[in-house]
Amino acid sequence: MTARFRKKVRRMRGTHTHGWGAKKKHRGGGSQAGKGRSGMMKHKKSWMITNEPQHYGKHGFKLPLKARTVTRAITLRDLDNIARRLGKSEIDAGELGFDKVLGTGKLTQPLTVKADIIVESAKAKIESAGGKAILKTKME
Repeated sequence: MTARFRKKVRRMRGTHTHGWGAKKKHRGGGSQAGKGRSGMMKHKKSWMITNEPQHYGKHGFKLPLKARTVTRAITLRDLDNIARRLGKSEIDAGELGFDKVLGTGKLTQPLTVKADIIVESAKAKIESAGGKAILKTKME
């Protein structure tokens, strides 16, 4: 047969501190002693200074979310492939979900490219292939 024993929780019913000694020993973070991150500015200060000097204080800067802007870029190589696939000679990067045109790759056909930002090298390559680079911000 299995051994039947009373669990500690049931045994401790009615006792004042449930086996923790004084009440204050089982409250808050006051008597953790060597466990975890407690006492970093007390009895573990020397350890903290050697091993983790950056533990306290403010370090660096984080740009607020509303100030962050994400620029999605596309290369000339990709634009050329898309134009060939769609059979178009005029491509609006904004409609494809991109803000910026980068100069990586080369064009095999003359294209009219519209975008918010066009890098100088991309502009030169577009015009040398016989196309036009149009900035959308100046149009509006």
